[in-house]
Amino acid sequence: MMRRQFLIIPCVLLALSCATEEHPKEEKPWSVRIANSFLAAHPDSIVYATEAKSRKWNYEQGVMMEAFYRMWEHTRDSQYVHYVRKNLDYYIQDDGKILTYNLTDFNIDNIAPGKAALRLFNITCAEKYWWAADTLRRQLENHPRTKSNGFWHKKIYPSQIWLDGIYMAQPFYALYAATMDEPKAFDDIARQITFLERQVRDPGTGLLYHGWDESRQQKWADPRTGRSPNFWGRAMGWYAMGIVDVLDFFPQDHPQRDSLIAVLGRLAEAVVKYQDAESGLWYQIVDLAGREGNYLEASASAMFSYTLAKGVRMGYLDAKFLPLARKAFDGLLRELVTVDEKGAVSLHDVVSVGGLGGNPYRDGSFEYYISEPKRTNDFKGYGPMLLAAIELEQQTPGENP
Repeated sequence: MMRRQFLIIPCVLLALSCATEEHPKEEKPWSVRIANSFLAAHPDSIVYATEAKSRKWNYEQGVMMEAFYRMWEHTRDSQYVHYVRKNLDYYIQDDGKILTYNLTDFNIDNIAPGKAALRLFNITCAEKYWWAADTLRRQLENHPRTKSNGFWHKKIYPSQIWLDGIYMAQPFYALYAATMDEPKAFDDIARQITFLERQVRDPGTGLLYHGWDESRQQKWADPRTGRSPNFWGRAMGWYAMGIVDVLDFFPQDHPQRDSLIAVLGRLAEAVVKYQDAESGLWYQIVDLAGREGNYLEASASAMFSYTLAKGVRMGYLDAKFLPLARKAFDGLLRELVTVDEKGAVSLHDVVSVGGLGGNPYRDGSFEYYISEPKRTNDFKGYGPMLLAAIELEQQTPGENP
């Protein structure tokens, strides 16, 4: 197998000791309480106990591993990065082969866990993580694209770009490009993000439709614009997190960096107009708060809290957004989080899935989105909630968010 020559990167040996101080239960930061609750519930691996299909390389593991990597950075407690490594090692073999992964599926979701593989390579210099990441980079090299050069969401969804795909692929793509010094890749990344905004942004609200079909062949697609019909909260959350994470690796002097920050700013301005004034949360369909069946949804709310908080900390967004990020996190704790007698933190009302097309066919209607089941402690909400807690704690060190 041909492999790229990687750059020599100093590696940091994983410490065996834990750096987090012990505090009485009630004094532990929310990030520690959330992370340790997850470890207690999933000590072996990031899978759903009752869902066999989760026992494969998938994007939900990607978002949880990113959250635990950030916990390691935040606390220097090595148990968190060891947990990331243990999960990667279920799939990445000594020769770099990724079990359960098939490159020719051309599923953009499968890129997301590659960011953790790159991070572990940069820490350990274990080559198998690099070889796995290199395989995912080859997927992007050959991934089908629209005529306008955007990645298809999946091979089974031809000519379609979904907001979700920005988070799934672009942060990994940017970290790989930074690691390998691939300046042209950053041109491609910026084009993917800015092009999609132009296709799906509603000029009236500033909100973003979930998907876009270049062919206009899908039943869910507007025959004139190609857009899907609704503003799904989590889709916008994935897109927002994708941008704020891409910027971690995007060159400071790249001519499109300011364009990405502007996209983030426009989206932030739009979504905060729809933040529920009482709870601080966002609805499943963001702009239809009063419609029967709509509900305050946990994953979108956590994603927006994280994005706004990180955007302020990194200087991409105005400081006015920080209180709104805190309000959202406080709303999660008040409205959608429960803590049992053992201190285990549970997050409720996370929509389990959302998509377009497929079989059975998902038409992108309001009725479709509210019909999908809700799940407690779904990783797509739990990971962003942990990320939001970390960000808010970094704004005021030593305090709970």
